[in-house]
Amino acid sequence: MAKSEIQTKKYSEMTKQELMQEKEALKAQYKKYQGMGLNLNMARGKPCREQLDLSMGMMDTLNSDADLSCEDGTDCRNYGVLDGIHEAKVLIGAMMENKPENIIIYGNSSLNVMYDTVSRAYTHGIMGNTPWCKLDKVKFLCPVPGYDRHFAITEYFGIEMIPVQMTPTGPDMDEVERLVKDDESIKGIWCVPKYSNPQGYSYSDETVRRFARLRPAARDFRIFWDNAYGVHHLYDGSQDYLIEILEECKKAGSPDLVYKFSSTSKITFPGSGIAAIATSLNNLEEIKAQLNYQTIGHDKVNQLRHVRFFGDLAGIKAHMKKHAAIIRPKFEAVLETLERDLEPVGIGSWTNPKGGYFISFDAPDGCAKAIVDKAKKAGVTMTKAGATYPYGKDPHDSNIRIAPTFPSLTDLKLAMDIFTVCVRLVAIDKLLEECE
Repeated sequence: MAKSEIQTKKYSEMTKQELMQEKEALKAQYKKYQGMGLNLNMARGKPCREQLDLSMGMMDTLNSDADLSCEDGTDCRNYGVLDGIHEAKVLIGAMMENKPENIIIYGNSSLNVMYDTVSRAYTHGIMGNTPWCKLDKVKFLCPVPGYDRHFAITEYFGIEMIPVQMTPTGPDMDEVERLVKDDESIKGIWCVPKYSNPQGYSYSDETVRRFARLRPAARDFRIFWDNAYGVHHLYDGSQDYLIEILEECKKAGSPDLVYKFSSTSKITFPGSGIAAIATSLNNLEEIKAQLNYQTIGHDKVNQLRHVRFFGDLAGIKAHMKKHAAIIRPKFEAVLETLERDLEPVGIGSWTNPKGGYFISFDAPDGCAKAIVDKAKKAGVTMTKAGATYPYGKDPHDSNIRIAPTFPSLTDLKLAMDIFTVCVRLVAIDKLLEECE
């Protein structure tokens, strides 16, 4: 909406007549947007074309004349090297803040690694414990709002998901500690510890240390630490810092407690990056035993391509600054629109992350599904309401994940104008219902 059209009186302070007048003005604006025949998609956190273009040079690092041998003489064109070439382990280890010997390099998807990790525990158990498929009940803790694809994995395996409220410093650790202390059926917890999906929160030092000091009743309890956005900063001078979980677990005397995941999916090419797990030597030994049956080795040519393209961690950081320059204006545009259109009328709340891929928006209770539906009818596709909760059920029907990265800046601004009109219309309808 144009600035001159913005209502400066809070909706909660308006009379019924004033709300009706405001609704009519918004309906006219909404009808205008509907007539534009738009098709704007903000459903998923995908890199835009300009971000993908940043990695095109990687396609030139190897050609038919290139030496495809590693420093140790390994021919990357052939079979072998189950846990990844050493150079890739050094590069990704530096990005993950872990030693190469604690890392396995996989294929193109960290989500696939997480699925495999759950599947292995389900069919074969963890370190001699009973396979989860043979237990009467298996439960997982799920910080909410959270990542829908995490929840989809555990739901697929029939694992009961227990919501735990997220805070700006991480999951409610009092609740986490209480739940795992006496319940042997709780086998794990999903975590996105830095620039979390969808809020963009980063866990505090205290939260990380409390995770490391957990003493779960289940001996096969594991923290699934998905550090997907470890280097995805929006700003040079203002960045969140996350202390390293494997080292904290080692200090706390629980070195086997955590599986840590990462990938280059939103660094180079989603679907053509490299993924990794970092964990204790005991955990790695068990994982490699299973991998021996699953593969003879992942794509070493792609691993070598990434190593040659980046060189070292400094190369990754320089590359991510270019990403930030592209997407930072998009995050700022979203926040500016929310502040301009919704703050004056006192509707909704939202996060202001320093990195990652999402902004979390909370509408008034009972409004999220209606807002997403109304936006869709005006040509703007959002993430499905409820997706940030297990089983797609947001008990408050309030959370909406905003994904700013994929649309062009022009399309994004238009989409956000439409979104805020939808938020205001649905909020007014709710207030009018309460007046009756």
